[in-house]
Amino acid sequence: MIWSLAGHLTQSLPGEAAHRLAVKALAHGLGPKCPPDHFGDALNTSVAGMDFANPLGLAAGFDKDAEAMEGAFGLGFGMVEIGTVTPLPQPGNPKPRVFRLGRDNAVINRYGFNNSGMEAAAGRLTRFRQGYHGKGVLGVNIGANKDSADRVQDYHACARRLAPFADYLTVNVSSPNTPGLRGLQEPEFLAEVLDAAREGMTAAGAIRPVMLKLAPDLDRAGLEAAVGVAVERGCSGLIIANTTISRPQHLKSQHRHEAGGLSGAPVFGLSTEMLHDCRRMAPEGFPLIAVGGVLDAATAYAKILAGGDLVQLYTGLAISDAGLPRRILNGLDQYLARDGFSTIADAVGAASSVDEACRISGVSLMG
Repeated sequence: MIWSLAGHLTQSLPGEAAHRLAVKALAHGLGPKCPPDHFGDALNTSVAGMDFANPLGLAAGFDKDAEAMEGAFGLGFGMVEIGTVTPLPQPGNPKPRVFRLGRDNAVINRYGFNNSGMEAAAGRLTRFRQGYHGKGVLGVNIGANKDSADRVQDYHACARRLAPFADYLTVNVSSPNTPGLRGLQEPEFLAEVLDAAREGMTAAGAIRPVMLKLAPDLDRAGLEAAVGVAVERGCSGLIIANTTISRPQHLKSQHRHEAGGLSGAPVFGLSTEMLHDCRRMAPEGFPLIAVGGVLDAATAYAKILAGGDLVQLYTGLAISDAGLPRRILNGLDQYLARDGFSTIADAVGAASSVDEACRISGVSLMG
């Protein structure tokens, strides 16, 4: 009850102020306590050689500067992905840059990779690794500086500096808020970026699984090409998908025309269709992490049925409260029992279509 009330109180604050308050609260150990392995063996899963106590993760964008990892794991998340981290500190785009779309269960942000840079992140990650002994898989999301003279080299630098602290790295070439960044999803540039990240990890002596995060705005040919490059260049999986620059016609909220990446309920259908397409494009068993419009247990379960080995959320936490991860995990446990699945892995891709995944889980394709 107290965390539900706290969630309602933060809704009275401007979007970015509420975000910063939530990070600081978790950094200071404030929040409900629910260890990732609280939910039993049915939610255990292994993906890309990593063991997860449960399939629910906190997506990048929430903890940009590696400040609140222990607190986030304490909410029940089986994985936490920090970042996006760039080589040099940068302030991001001018404020205001976060807009709640309350009538649409959505958010638009144009943060622009605001972060303190890889050296500050490395210091916090060092302290975390020395002091945290609980369960949880830690991802580090890396990107390029806005004014970089060599963006490909930025991925090499970040991978070299931060891979030793990560259980996996995510290469982010899909944020809509750094001009020109999405051009790195083109096959010729994408191969260079992935090779640079791999070479950076090799130089650090810390080879880690690499996930590639893609934009939901790729057309089918672009998506197929990106998946092909990811597989060819040895990626361990894909994260499907980042925020969208599209604006569905049904949006009702005042800020629906603000520039930036749209997330939350309106991107559920778009990202889930993309996820299902990727499941068919990628080799059998190729890991996929599903993100986009996960607001409750039903939407998380639909993502799994549509092909997601793991599920991440961020906007759901921003528009709900800190008890959301526990509610989702309890719900997933109940869905598995209801549908006769012994484990999460048994449910992955069990639906033949996105429509079937939504029907089984009881959600609308609109999210």
